[in-house]
Amino acid sequence: MVQPNLQDVDWSLIPAPADDGAAAHLPGMTLPSVSLPATSGDTVDLSKLRGRTVVFGYPRTGVPGQISPVDDWDMIPGARGCTPQTCSFRDLYAELTAAGASQVFGLSTQSTAYQREMATRLHLPFPVLSDERLALATAARLPTMQVADMTLLKRIALIIDDGRVSHVFYPVFPPDRNAADVLDWLKTHQP
Repeated sequence: MVQPNLQDVDWSLIPAPADDGAAAHLPGMTLPSVSLPATSGDTVDLSKLRGRTVVFGYPRTGVPGQISPVDDWDMIPGARGCTPQTCSFRDLYAELTAAGASQVFGLSTQSTAYQREMATRLHLPFPVLSDERLALATAARLPTMQVADMTLLKRIALIIDDGRVSHVFYPVFPPDRNAADVLDWLKTHQP
């Protein structure tokens, strides 16, 4: 399926993901030490960051006009919406940092080169982390799904305080509301 506009989505036509319990172990977890490449050119170890960190994970962003990885991508619960989710964090970035987020990151299993194209095209004010080797996904047992011989993250958002997971948003639906939900939580849960 060709996706001409990645942000124009009627969420009533897209199946919502169910809570499969795959993130139930994350609240309170001290993250394992894993260094991930970032679109900024740095490497980031989320377990070593001080302050409050917001990380939103997603399966994979698309490129406008390109074919999705499988014909029924939109009908896979939780697959569609990576670009709208990312743009919602971009649009609310200043409010998220004003509400206490010391840093914000996107996270996917796509390569850093792929992510850089997307980060530039979408004018992201924050880095995106690549877990292409599934190091963090495996070590922290993040929820994943298999699509077209790819292991992809399921959509999730984490609030991390000094390397420990304070709150988890999972499942996330609709994706374009995720940043606003995170912002509401940050405003009522000051560190």
